[in-house]
Amino acid sequence: MNQLFNQPIQYLKGVGPKRSEILERLGIKTILDLLYYFPRDYNDFSKIQKISESKIGAKITIRGTIAGIQNRVARGGKPILEVFVSDETGTIAATWFNQPFLVNKFHVGDRLFLHGKVNSYKYLQLLSPEYEMLGDEVSGFTTWGIIPVYPLTEHISQTQLRKIIHSAIQCCADLLDDTLPEALVKKYNFSHAAEAIKHIHFPPSPEQLSRAKNRLVYEELFILEVAMALRRRSIKSEQGISFKAGANVDGHIRKIIPFPLTGAQERVVHEIKEDMKNTKPMNRLLQGDVGSGKTVVALYAALIAVANGYQVAFMAPTEILAQQHFHTLQKFLHASQVRLCLLTGSSDAKYKKETLSQLSNGTIDLIVGTHALIEETISFKNLGFVVIDEQHKFGVLQRLKLRKKGVSPDVLIMTATPIPRTLAITLFGDMDISFLDEMPPGRIPAKTYWISKNKETAAYEFIRGEIKKGRQVFVIYPLVEQSEKLDLKSAVTEAERLQKEIFPECKVGLLHGKMKSSEKEQVMKDFKEKRYDILVSTIIIEVGIDIPNATVMVIEHAERFGLAQLHQLRGRIGRGCEQSYCLLFGIPKTAISRERLRTMVKTHDGFKIAEMDFKLRGPGEFFGTRQHGLPELKISNLFHDFPILQKARKDAFEIVNNDPHLSSEEYQKIKQRVTEMFKDRLELFTIG
Repeated sequence: MNQLFNQPIQYLKGVGPKRSEILERLGIKTILDLLYYFPRDYNDFSKIQKISESKIGAKITIRGTIAGIQNRVARGGKPILEVFVSDETGTIAATWFNQPFLVNKFHVGDRLFLHGKVNSYKYLQLLSPEYEMLGDEVSGFTTWGIIPVYPLTEHISQTQLRKIIHSAIQCCADLLDDTLPEALVKKYNFSHAAEAIKHIHFPPSPEQLSRAKNRLVYEELFILEVAMALRRRSIKSEQGISFKAGANVDGHIRKIIPFPLTGAQERVVHEIKEDMKNTKPMNRLLQGDVGSGKTVVALYAALIAVANGYQVAFMAPTEILAQQHFHTLQKFLHASQVRLCLLTGSSDAKYKKETLSQLSNGTIDLIVGTHALIEETISFKNLGFVVIDEQHKFGVLQRLKLRKKGVSPDVLIMTATPIPRTLAITLFGDMDISFLDEMPPGRIPAKTYWISKNKETAAYEFIRGEIKKGRQVFVIYPLVEQSEKLDLKSAVTEAERLQKEIFPECKVGLLHGKMKSSEKEQVMKDFKEKRYDILVSTIIIEVGIDIPNATVMVIEHAERFGLAQLHQLRGRIGRGCEQSYCLLFGIPKTAISRERLRTMVKTHDGFKIAEMDFKLRGPGEFFGTRQHGLPELKISNLFHDFPILQKARKDAFEIVNNDPHLSSEEYQKIKQRVTEMFKDRLELFTIG
């Protein structure tokens, strides 16, 4: 890459030290960052109409000159700004309500574009239209046609940023190297890098914008998939452990698990056993819905490792979930020879010291814990197998730290937040993937209802009826304590209200993240032992809580939660043999939040819910891509650009298979881009 592109942005014409600090807040430090700072949207001012062509109710784009400005106050005291704009055919008013900050934006004689819906009051008007001031066309920079709209920060305007980017394109764009090999450019008839960058920022036409975007989306996903292919090859090139998992080992494990496995569990166990027999380290993602039996599969694999004389680490993201896993495994292993222990951040100093000693001398076979397992002070005698639950809660480098506690141990990563199948296979290119898509027999799906405001009293009566039958209830709130900024109910306040006003005859407990670990543990123990009828909580109970007697899950302000969270919360009930019920209390104000609640009522299929969640929220929020170790995607959308992602993956894996170290001259720029994209996590790769 030409060194010019790595120059600090302050040296570009029109920037300077002060403005470079502002741009740095947008993640723009170099000229290359600036060229790859893509628009979030575009305003199409290429089809200009005359004011005389305005039709009531129609949308129109006009170009004119400000002829007059009027400020007035409505009856309620709210300001109204009217800007009268004229062209050679007439005049129209642009009207904004209660936006006093706009007053200084406009001056008589300014030229501008307006785009909006035509309305009629006493005269023609556009209500709260989009507007664009005409730029300095003398300098060669124009603000007409298809205009980019960028994400901004304070103290910089769209026009200023456009001028800076236009300046960078004029001086530097033609010097851009083409990252993609010429064969791929020809294969897909892509535009070259310089042209794509010019047209993504200032497209001459919609067709050229589409072509530029297509090229840049492919390039970004291609580099991502090259990284995935390198990561996979890096792991597979290591010398791992070949575990013996014959009939004798299998027979002993089957005696420990007191029920037959489902067909899906048997299939996944077979996949894992084949991996573990191999001398290459296993790196497998286990996807399964809430309650599909992932822990049993993980236990089976862990016991193979223990039977072969190796230690196992089982890491969970929270103390509550770690304790839950520990107690579950304890039930299975109580009559076995397996030495099991628990280690969390709140373990006392004496216990922790003993545990560290036993881990390092090999006395402990299987340890369950939180982030405490990756502390520098912890060493294993013979770590051969690692299980990581709820993988999206851990950063990829945290997972790598645990793996490095052994010598190329096999790794099984579990998630109960399903990722759409096709996307998982494509995106998690560095891992093998198993799917648990069958529920154990006897699980009765919870019936889900969306409770409107006028049905709340009836819902409370229904809950009272369930409690009279001896059942228990979860009530979830989005906040721990009352907030002045958000008009939402809080767990602390509502626990008191439910106890005093709604269910005075019942016992109400409270659980939230601000409590000490010992307090949380005591509350959960009391709830499990039926000392509480109702447990009021925040999403702290999202994963890992197993109370078979709880048959009702009430989620207040359900519209505030993501689909994955709602699905996880619903998974906390339906664990016994009685019918369970999920009651979604909420008044959704947007189409997206309404669609979330409808989806929850319609389906229990975690993979269908994941598809919808991904569609509604978009990839960044859905994934936490950084948690998987992926960079921020600047232009591509993993959901909408999935067909391009599949092509990019196929091409990337072919190149890495043919040239594992990207040593060919034509691949040097690819290697450089991968290095730049993953500069803060290069230890994940072996790049020649």
